[in-house]
Amino acid sequence: MKITVRYFASIREAVGQGSEVLDTSATTLGALRDELLARGGSYASVLARGRAVRMALDQVLSDEAAALRDGAEVAFFPPVTGG
Repeated sequence: MKITVRYFASIREAVGQGSEVLDTSATTLGALRDELLARGGSYASVLARGRAVRMALDQVLSDEAAALRDGAEVAFFPPVTGG
């Protein structure tokens, strides 16, 4: 299935792009994260399991169990704070 993946803030800076269209066999956000981790390099460091990373599926904050669908938009971003 084809999905759009968007990267924000420090994650975007690390991977060197704001978005990409992927053809993936992942069925959940967690499986997609694993696919991206397997790329190694900057993907492995910024999306590592020990790091705090937020994920959204079609603009709704979601956990790793969220099911992907063809045409979905996934976003990865660091936690944000405000004051």
